[in-house]
Amino acid sequence: MPEKKLHRREFMKISGGTILGAGLVAGGLMSGSKKAEASPMPDKWDEEFDVVVIGTGFAGTAAAIDAKKAGARTVVFEKMRLPGGNSTINGGLIACACSKLQEKYGIKDSPDLLLDDMVKAGLGLNDPELVRIVAEKSRDVIDWSEEVLGVEYRDEVVHLGGHSVPRSLKTREGSGAAFIRPALKKLKELGVPVRTGVMVSTYVVDEKGRVQGVRIREGYRFPNADSGTVKNVRAKKGVIVAAGGFGYDVRFRELQDPRLGADVTCTNHPGATADALIELLRLGATPIQLCWIQSGPWGNPKEKGVGIGALFNLRNFMHGLMVDPATGKRFVNELADRRIRAEAIFATGHTCLPIVDSEGVKSYAHYIDKALAKGVVKKFDTLKDIASEFNMPWSDFKAQVNRFNQFVQAREDKEFGKPIPKDDKPVETGPFYVGFAWPKVHHCMGGVQINKNAQVIDLKGKIIPGLYAAGEVTGGIHGACRLGSNAFLDCIVFGRVAGRHAAMA
Repeated sequence: MPEKKLHRREFMKISGGTILGAGLVAGGLMSGSKKAEASPMPDKWDEEFDVVVIGTGFAGTAAAIDAKKAGARTVVFEKMRLPGGNSTINGGLIACACSKLQEKYGIKDSPDLLLDDMVKAGLGLNDPELVRIVAEKSRDVIDWSEEVLGVEYRDEVVHLGGHSVPRSLKTREGSGAAFIRPALKKLKELGVPVRTGVMVSTYVVDEKGRVQGVRIREGYRFPNADSGTVKNVRAKKGVIVAAGGFGYDVRFRELQDPRLGADVTCTNHPGATADALIELLRLGATPIQLCWIQSGPWGNPKEKGVGIGALFNLRNFMHGLMVDPATGKRFVNELADRRIRAEAIFATGHTCLPIVDSEGVKSYAHYIDKALAKGVVKKFDTLKDIASEFNMPWSDFKAQVNRFNQFVQAREDKEFGKPIPKDDKPVETGPFYVGFAWPKVHHCMGGVQINKNAQVIDLKGKIIPGLYAAGEVTGGIHGACRLGSNAFLDCIVFGRVAGRHAAMA
């Protein structure tokens, strides 16, 4: 039996508390005036640029490239010693409606359908204007990444949970690093300095409330808040905050959702903390849905972060079935959105089992030997061996697999409504492969409010002059649940928007 997790089976029964976190935290942080919470104007600036970008992930690099190409003297600050953040360890999947590959394989899609999927998963909490921009710009993002950066995508279209049709493209290397590396190279070609180990401790605001620059700690060593040399850097046109989410910040995320304490692990890199977000809140930025924090249902408890076991689960959800070992039965649509699947797994109170056979594992063939060697996936000769290993009721498990296979043959899942890929085959040809699924904190849908130009909005609904934001530090685009591969897309769309508009200020 896989390791037991929750001692609180009622994990997902709590609902009312999730609405409170943002208001409580924001109220505590912003009880003082804006002027008191920002750094005063210095007598002298140590450095001056047109645009200062905070963060070196998808959003930050895209923002810096477009700001520079629009004529702005730009600099990028990264608090960690290495650039890229979560974007580097991202799985390299990006959603695109009406891509060339969809056209090649006869997949009918549209920006409106992508928008509808995002709103459905987001429970209608999405900002209508922002989500439409993301959906309509998806093809532009792919074309831009190929033409400007030389990013290459595999010759396949992946069907991820919550998407009505296959629409996710995968980078050739299968990671976000396939975007970050050429983006950093392009910044170097453009003469944009990317400075790591630089922590932006606060924003410098003038008497009129305009953000004029940032106060940094150069030579900062995470997580020592007092490390580094303090300097004041002017941003004559604007500051773009693309610092990512706070998934690794246990204290802050637990304030938003008390269920997500230290016993729930995380896929993010250690620098995914709330520092930048807190400073934005101190300035009076409007918090949007901070309590909606996503747990990835494909998490594997036998490894840290997102590893090869999680990649197996992702593939399995497309080509196999997942069962509760206590019953031997399915309990959720394996291709539902992440929130639905995570809640369903949490509700069982223990690790669940994604299963594929020798046919289904072919899409994961280049990883399987390593996954088996690490023990994050197990191999069995027969289905009965699986039932025996995990103490599942054999008759119930056998009946469930047979029922699922009938759905596959009929191309219709009458039990949970899982979309069945047209080339999928029944799970019946040994050997069989079993993964382990337990959700991990993955993405923060909430953040600060922005408008269509990526300008940050304050609590009175007004623009904070000179301040822009993009990526996971913002809120309102994904609502209650972000669909897989949409973060990559969202970050680049609004990173570029922020870069262009800041440069034109």
